[in-house]
Amino acid sequence: MKEEGDVTKHLGDMDPDEFRRFGHRLVDWVADYLSDTARYPVLSRSQPGDIRRLLPNEPPEKGEAMEAILSDLESVILPGITHWNHPSFFSYFSITGSGPGILGELVCAALNVNGMLWRTSPAATELEEVVVDWLRRMLGLPDSNWGIIYDTASISTLHALAAAREAVPELDCRRKGLTQGIRPLRVYTSEHAHSSVEKAALALGLGQVGVRKIPVDESFRMAPDELADAIEADLRAGMRPFCVVATVGTTSTTSVDPVPPIAELCRRYGLWLHVDAAYAGPAALLPEMKWILEGCEDADSLVTNPHKWLFTPIDCSVLFCRRPEVLREAFSLVPEYLRSEETATNFMDYGVQLGRRFRALKLWMVIRYFGRKGLEERIRRHIEWTGELASWIDADPDFERMAPAPFSTVCFRALPNVRSGGDEAATDRLNERLLEKVNRSGEAFLSHTRLNGRFTLRLAIGNLKTTADDIRRVWDLIRGSAASLRKSDEH
Repeated sequence: MKEEGDVTKHLGDMDPDEFRRFGHRLVDWVADYLSDTARYPVLSRSQPGDIRRLLPNEPPEKGEAMEAILSDLESVILPGITHWNHPSFFSYFSITGSGPGILGELVCAALNVNGMLWRTSPAATELEEVVVDWLRRMLGLPDSNWGIIYDTASISTLHALAAAREAVPELDCRRKGLTQGIRPLRVYTSEHAHSSVEKAALALGLGQVGVRKIPVDESFRMAPDELADAIEADLRAGMRPFCVVATVGTTSTTSVDPVPPIAELCRRYGLWLHVDAAYAGPAALLPEMKWILEGCEDADSLVTNPHKWLFTPIDCSVLFCRRPEVLREAFSLVPEYLRSEETATNFMDYGVQLGRRFRALKLWMVIRYFGRKGLEERIRRHIEWTGELASWIDADPDFERMAPAPFSTVCFRALPNVRSGGDEAATDRLNERLLEKVNRSGEAFLSHTRLNGRFTLRLAIGNLKTTADDIRRVWDLIRGSAASLRKSDEH
């Protein structure tokens, strides 16, 4: 237990010397952790309730020593961590918290600013304006795209759809909400779009019926002809189409919707076009990958997440908007105590939240530390390794690739032995067991999806510490595990 000093010290903050002592220890701890995350099992082996049982039900009456807190960090918290910074974390997209980004988070926490108004920290506002413009230039988006940082793509998409609703000429949702006698609103997106689109519709009062999911082609891309037919059918049925969400890098397969013809349909029908490039957007840094954002110059809004493939610690999501005045109209509400006279951007006017973390700081540090070329080279390497893995899968008669692999994710499945009969149910069972076996090993963490109704394994590459040897090792693990399961099925 901490010793009680004088009243002033007792009621103040941690002593600067104590902070320095434990701060050095924690920085050393983080450096050691990052130097060898591979020593941990990727996926936590905890069972539900394990961590909670090790924690007291009641908060401490008196302050505890940092020694005890750090001891519990090691013995209680760490075993319950799934290690997203592990070189064999291949499950989801949010993969690397890089060194400069982590240091940026440290400074952000120390400064503890709230960037709601320009005056509450001018640097927080102006650095955000600069860094999102850097990102816009790196991606090759037009100058007309204004940017803002939110926490996640789900929130960025929510704000984009709110702006799209605000842009509907005959509505007055800001004042009257959706209680007026209006035609039911309709938003369109691919059947492979992220669930955040549907969640945004729920939050905005459109309901699930307000989202129409458009069929995809054989490469899992939204079919423009199907979109046009859906819009026409809804118009005939008295609906009010107002927005289309296209995806550049779908969650399951990383497919790229054909944005140019979708943008043309949006122009024809007067619809807001939002592009979800949360995962794949950073690939457009590469000159040879600029094609992925073709047509996006016509988008009204576009989201990309530096915390997915730009090595920035979660959370950091950038929404670009060609019509920021509409976004502002949807959300600006200024009570007297927040009024200011400066002619400057107040980011609180462009979203639901008032309080805003200084997220731009870590993104600024990441871009400065790695530089455009360094970021390009790292993303290019991930794409190259993905192509190599895809070629191994294609060459192996015991496996089948299930989708194109344009970025850093491969969708595939193992094929059962001949004696199983080769039916789809047996194939699904094999792959479910294979996923469980690989993940239970602690050597790698994969995820799954369903494509055309079939259980499909997903392997996403994107960690800065991942090496070519790690890719070969996980492929050997997958092949060996599948062979073991097939052999057991023979007996």
